[in-house]
Amino acid sequence: MGAVQVMPGLRLAISSIAERIIDGRMLASFIAAYPHVELDITITDEAFDIVEQGFDAGVQLGEVIARDMIAVPVSAMQRQIAVASPAYLAQYGIPQHPQELLKHRCIGWRKSPGVSPYRWEFAEQGREFDVDVNPQLTTNDMGVMIRTVCAGGGISFGMEETYVPFIARGELVTLLDEWLPTFPGFDLYFSGGKHMPPRLRTFIDHVRM
Repeated sequence: MGAVQVMPGLRLAISSIAERIIDGRMLASFIAAYPHVELDITITDEAFDIVEQGFDAGVQLGEVIARDMIAVPVSAMQRQIAVASPAYLAQYGIPQHPQELLKHRCIGWRKSPGVSPYRWEFAEQGREFDVDVNPQLTTNDMGVMIRTVCAGGGISFGMEETYVPFIARGELVTLLDEWLPTFPGFDLYFSGGKHMPPRLRTFIDHVRM
């Protein structure tokens, strides 16, 4: 088998909450289909200019992408959900309205130090509102958050995709479904001021398959 001629690397900056969109299965199939394209992926929630930092593209929720970027949708509509373990709910009860979360132990997430914890957002009859929970535990690590909520530590809130495997196994239960709206999902974005390299077009086409 001859040596594979590798093209210049494709550098991507991917939000941690988008990891289940650009996941291992998709990356493995891309590597197998395009052995000549080298990928360099950084998972980060820091806010920075991808062009200045030498990245070809990034993956983020569309609502936070700068308007001067070209954005290509790479996911379906998304939803944030509230979850807890069956053991926690058996001991402390099931909240029937988002405001009742103020009476529960909550587990919050923030993307980096010095940043406010992620907002818990709901909707009722078309009106969106936040519940200003006071998390007893706040972390920037999804793994810590998930392990704690699965162990009965409280109620957490985050992207539905994050919790799907744990819900399927019965480790977590969704709460307050009727108050949880959908919103536009993740986009792969890149600078509108530069020519799109063929390797980036190839990657975009593969992600959208």
